[in-house]
Amino acid sequence: MTETAPMARDKLMEDFSAVIADTEQLLKSMAAVGGEQAKSLRADLEAKLASARERLKELEQDARERTQAAARAADEYVHEHPWQSIAVAACAGAVAGLVVGLVLNRR
Repeated sequence: MTETAPMARDKLMEDFSAVIADTEQLLKSMAAVGGEQAKSLRADLEAKLASARERLKELEQDARERTQAAARAADEYVHEHPWQSIAVAACAGAVAGLVVGLVLNRR
């Protein structure tokens, strides 16, 4: 998949909005229709839900792969540059401490 995370999230939201709208329409249609037509509408609804579930699984797998790749890259960087990593962590801790101290001091 070559989609970026925001694009994928937007696409997923569109897909689920469409599924919800289709579901509402099919439920209204099923109330007015009986027998074989209701079975057909139910089958259509199940197919659309299955498609949405599959898309969600694909997005979940893509997110998992991206997270694992980022974790591997961070791990490699820390192992290759341990002192720089320690310095960055120390600076981040110092900044966080200053911010917390300032916030607590104002109260």
